[in-house]
Amino acid sequence: MSLDHNKTAGSDKPSSPGPQLSRRLGILNAVSINMSNMIGIGPFITVPIIMATLGGPQGLLAWFVGAVIAIADGLVISELGAALPGSGGTYVFLRDSYNRQTWGKLMAWLFAWEFFFFGPLEIASGTIGMTEYLTYLWKPLARHPWGMKFVASSIAVIVMVSLYRKIRDVARLMLVLWITTLATTAWVIVTGLIHANFHMAFSFPPGAFHLDWAFLAGLGSGTIVVIYNYLGYYQVCYLGDEVRRPERTIPYAVIISILAVSLIDFLLSFSFVSVVPWRSMIKPGSPANLAVASVFMERIYGHWAAIALTAMILFTAFASIFALMLGYSRIPFAAARDGLFFGWFGSLHPKGEFPNRSLLLVGILAAVASQFSLADIITGLMVARILVQFVGHTIGLFVLRKNQPEVKLPFRMWLYPFPAILALVGWLYIFASPAFGPGGWKFMVYAFTTISAGIAGYFILAYRKRMWPLASRDATRV
Repeated sequence: MSLDHNKTAGSDKPSSPGPQLSRRLGILNAVSINMSNMIGIGPFITVPIIMATLGGPQGLLAWFVGAVIAIADGLVISELGAALPGSGGTYVFLRDSYNRQTWGKLMAWLFAWEFFFFGPLEIASGTIGMTEYLTYLWKPLARHPWGMKFVASSIAVIVMVSLYRKIRDVARLMLVLWITTLATTAWVIVTGLIHANFHMAFSFPPGAFHLDWAFLAGLGSGTIVVIYNYLGYYQVCYLGDEVRRPERTIPYAVIISILAVSLIDFLLSFSFVSVVPWRSMIKPGSPANLAVASVFMERIYGHWAAIALTAMILFTAFASIFALMLGYSRIPFAAARDGLFFGWFGSLHPKGEFPNRSLLLVGILAAVASQFSLADIITGLMVARILVQFVGHTIGLFVLRKNQPEVKLPFRMWLYPFPAILALVGWLYIFASPAFGPGGWKFMVYAFTTISAGIAGYFILAYRKRMWPLASRDATRV
């Protein structure tokens, strides 16, 4: 079944001369891109953080809460991605579901604007995580904070250069990286299950499951970190113009990726807590806190295995950063082609047929963002995007179904509207959770300040370009 998403979504995008994006990505490519980005280095650096949010192995509950939210949101993404495939992913969903001539312009602009406050941070979380694991191989690096920041920024530049090629070549390289990712996680999971100490894994502290506001806030904070690990199940949507049969490929890729990574990440976490005492994990600055996977393997097989696993984790993290920068490089490109960003970024490489200028922008911003601390980056990138991206596209699906019944929906979520409502409640819960923790106010300020600045920026742009709502009535008529 095919779908002309430009017509069904009311698109009026003009055809442009020169190179065009080609549909070359199949289901296997799409799943490999999603999963490589989702696994990455996340579970290897965040398990101690998750344990600390509730003060014990009860923190593993956050994996289940996060999985439920991710699956519910994945059904929303699948329906939107099948109906509105295009470069930019969520940018396209927001633009077309809210009516691209009116509110869709504002929502698309806000997402493109917010992207600059979360996209580079998300990429930087991977480069910083890689650098932390590099200290296990090269211990003197840990004594030089500025040296670590330089290495993290250099990794972003290396990934950017690696992506400077045709999408067909990128897809092949992505498969190799994905296979390495699966091998790395499989080694840890199998080893952990064989040597699991169930008494250690379930050594809960007193009052571990006392249901009060502190428990709910801690669970919410842990879920934020879990969702950070799941981020990327929608990554192929950013490449919507390069996907074969998107009405089929995108839903399959999203659902398969979420289910597979949910299982993998939970088993990784359980493997760690069943071999490495959780109390040593949550102790700041301890070896288990900084490189839990390396300590895990060293306790079982010795130093040689820890070195080997560390090297594989670094390769896995590189795959994640690679997939992330690949998808995010399409967002400024899509916004530029719509006139909501500098037009210079809306061109493709004349021979490679990829958005080279947009890629350079994202790569440079990621290199700059690599100078910040990991803990603040993870929370900051989550709160900066939840309201506009996740809450925005969930509400957008309701708006699309109600206001544009002519839009074809090749994939319809099961049990509609329950998954969408569940996703909406889940996102609002984890967005509010940091506000109840120490210093959480700064993340709320960060989120609302960036949104307010984005709204102000849009009206300045609308005034200069005579766009909705400052354009004439005829200009906004669909």
